[in-house]
Amino acid sequence: MTDTETNQSRPNGEATAPPDGAESGAEAPDLATVTAERDAYLDQLQRSRAEFLNFRRRTEQERVSLRERANEDLLRQIVPVLDDLQRALANVPAEMAESSFVQGVQMVERKFLGALERAGVTTLEAAGQPFDPSLHEAVDIVPGSAANTVVDVYQPGYRLGATLLRPAVVRVGDAAAPGAGSEGEGGEQR
Repeated sequence: MTDTETNQSRPNGEATAPPDGAESGAEAPDLATVTAERDAYLDQLQRSRAEFLNFRRRTEQERVSLRERANEDLLRQIVPVLDDLQRALANVPAEMAESSFVQGVQMVERKFLGALERAGVTTLEAAGQPFDPSLHEAVDIVPGSAANTVVDVYQPGYRLGATLLRPAVVRVGDAAAPGAGSEGEGGEQR
């Protein structure tokens, strides 16, 4: 073999690498070093993957929270419109109660209530319930009463899931004894 045969050059002038097993001066890394390096890369990969999964979960939670807050703000603005619609229907003159116009407005009210229900809005049941200042806003108290029960609801309260959209505006007083309220009403009608 000649020098030219062992150091064959490529067409671009670069020398070819020495044959396998004949490394020139560089030592081969031992197995422990390669295994440690592999384990470090694997650990780094697993940590990066866990960080990415946590990031994705956190951004999804933030997105859901933002959507709920936006819905909550919108629904807080819509609930008073429903109140106005219901007040208008409650004050329809008796001679107009059967008109097609009033029936159409009643259908709009039902659609409105259905849309709110599908959005997760529920009405607070307040009448006859124990007074709870976190759910009820008392604007009137029956004179001489302990004010521990809701006796009348002036404006309904609404909830969106576990979040209170608006407290119920109520009148509080003593709980009516069973049968006592019906006798009193019967006495007034005589």
